[in-house]
Amino acid sequence: MKFLIFLCLASTTLATSYEPTWASITPKRVIQHTDQTGTSLVKAVEALKPGDKLEIAAGTYSVERMWDILVSGTADAPIWIVAAKEAKVVITRPDNQQNVLNVGQSGPVTFLCLRSIEFTGGSHGVRLGHCSDVWLDQCHIHHTGQVCLSANSADTQRLYLTRNHIHHGAGHAEGMYLGANNGDHIMSESVIALNHIHDCRGDQGDGIEVKQGSWGNLIAENHVHDTNYPCITVYGTTGKPVNVIERNLCYNSADNVMQVQGEAIVRNNVLINGAGAGFSSTDHQGKTLNLQVIHNTILNSAHAFRGGSWNGREGMILANNILYSRDANALHYANGNVGVITSGNVVFGGGPKDGCVKGRGLEDLPNVSLDGSKHDATPAADAQLDHAEAKYLLPTDFHGKPRTKNVSGAISP
Repeated sequence: MKFLIFLCLASTTLATSYEPTWASITPKRVIQHTDQTGTSLVKAVEALKPGDKLEIAAGTYSVERMWDILVSGTADAPIWIVAAKEAKVVITRPDNQQNVLNVGQSGPVTFLCLRSIEFTGGSHGVRLGHCSDVWLDQCHIHHTGQVCLSANSADTQRLYLTRNHIHHGAGHAEGMYLGANNGDHIMSESVIALNHIHDCRGDQGDGIEVKQGSWGNLIAENHVHDTNYPCITVYGTTGKPVNVIERNLCYNSADNVMQVQGEAIVRNNVLINGAGAGFSSTDHQGKTLNLQVIHNTILNSAHAFRGGSWNGREGMILANNILYSRDANALHYANGNVGVITSGNVVFGGGPKDGCVKGRGLEDLPNVSLDGSKHDATPAADAQLDHAEAKYLLPTDFHGKPRTKNVSGAISP
């Protein structure tokens, strides 16, 4: 599949827009760690100073104690904790009474990168606390007793969560749990990009969940599938700068495929196969408002789009999307759509038709199946999708290709 090929390329190339500003700084000192015990690894990490890079030899490191990394770098001398070249480094613990790794639970941590390390077992796989300018890149987090990766116990700023492979948590079982309920803890100005997250089951099981009050975050180019709750759930920002959710591929949810309360820009996403709606938005811990849903391709057996609380709300835009439902509504508004700007959408299924033209259904997208097994949403050559409203036309598509026509949906033909 085209997207999966892109993900493989992304493992070696990371867009600068997803990197911290300090990504290219050369370490001042490189330390080779070869003692394959958990105790020695903890001590080696505790001894790190700004500018150090710790390269860990292959092996499985079991840490029995509660491990909380508290070392910090600086903007011009970050700390790097990485697997040695071509080494498989696994960090675990003997039970689920503690998280495998905590970072900044009992004090602030800044300018730290963890890269290419596998975390498994424990309660949470990795839990980020009082963290800012912390980068988790190309790590593998899986088969945990609770959430795989969390940042819900303190306010966090400028997290960079990129190119990680996350799957098979238990308990609440979120792949990523970011921020806390009712804005008790907030994540801001962070990047969640190019992650592969799947098989999030358990009691809840969102793939990526960004909680109420978290703001100014970019959630981009993630591949999320086979989740119990939505593949991506994002709440509102309580008036702070909006979150941007773009170029994600999401499919196979036992709930809605994507659920966004408001105060966000949702663009160029491909959403397929949810037991609920393909895309859903409603009041939850705050009101739905200031939400732009533009140039997405949303395909479902049930409702494609469901707006639970869009009636009479400020700043609601639904434009230039492909909204196809096989058995229900292309658009479903639970309480009306007064004031919603609807334009340039191509639809198949029931619901309001203002601002919409009718498409042919899956015939327009021959490499997609409603069970999510095929998910290349490139339009057929003869698909009549050139109905996008110029005012809301995005310059690039799901793949970053320039749009040369006024075509609706996430992918240009």
